[in-house]
Amino acid sequence: MITIQNIKDILVKNSSELSQEFKRVFHGRGNYYEGWNFLTIDSIDAILSVAFYKEFKDEDKLFTMLKEFIKDTGHHTIILQRRYLKNTPTEILTGELKDENFAIENGIKLKLNLQNNQNSGYFPDMKNGRKWVKENAKDKNVLNLFSYTCAFSLFASKGGAIKVTNVDMAKGALSTGRENHHINEIETYNIQFMPYNILKSFSRIKKNAPYDMIIIDPPTFQKGSFEATNDYQKILRRVDQLSSEDCTVLACLNSPDLNSQYLIDLFKEFAPNFTFEKRVDNLEEFIAIDDERALKNLIFRKNKAGC
Repeated sequence: MITIQNIKDILVKNSSELSQEFKRVFHGRGNYYEGWNFLTIDSIDAILSVAFYKEFKDEDKLFTMLKEFIKDTGHHTIILQRRYLKNTPTEILTGELKDENFAIENGIKLKLNLQNNQNSGYFPDMKNGRKWVKENAKDKNVLNLFSYTCAFSLFASKGGAIKVTNVDMAKGALSTGRENHHINEIETYNIQFMPYNILKSFSRIKKNAPYDMIIIDPPTFQKGSFEATNDYQKILRRVDQLSSEDCTVLACLNSPDLNSQYLIDLFKEFAPNFTFEKRVDNLEEFIAIDDERALKNLIFRKNKAGC
């Protein structure tokens, strides 16, 4: 049985090389730590951000431990988000929260909304996917589907992409995405922000085709917008029409109930001109008892013979 003292030991171990960069220091969501799948703890520069995904009766004991823990780490603020409760404000357990806060990832800044109890505007588990994009985007025309706050666009631009098209139906998220580019001094003359429902806007998206890199990072389920089991195939049916002869696709799936083979089989059926190449490794700090129930980032490359 994992105790609160064990949690502190894990935090100490995972905090040995902290910097300003965002880092998850405890990840219970992967069910690796028995009894603690409701808890995540992140280091965001001088902020320790705690999230509960269900009610926890011994929370006071955990908070006491965390306040002792930060005496040796340089954190001055602890915040708590109760993700299991809607419309509940973020709680400040100790310290204070600035008006503007940022996640820093490999030197790139992303604006955070830490007052939002459900989503901060940043998905840290996708770090290796964004690294892959940066390393492979040079001289590419990039399509970023379900772009949200446009983190992939930032890394594609820093990697030398000649053009990026960001598509998401959430106008507010795209506005934050545009701001993220300005924060990082990235010019946006070759970057588009398209506030469209992707499944209803392929003709508009096609205007900037052909794309050399396509990023598909949808929600698993979003009412009225996207459901992976029904809608992923609708995108894959169009991939061939949107892609250049040497196109690479980063296809993402974050459902615990759908494994890598599910996505590979979808490509075989609906985008047969693309071949599975590899899966991008997940971050070590997002430890999971079953890697197939965690984030899947799969790389597919277009077969030149099939063009």
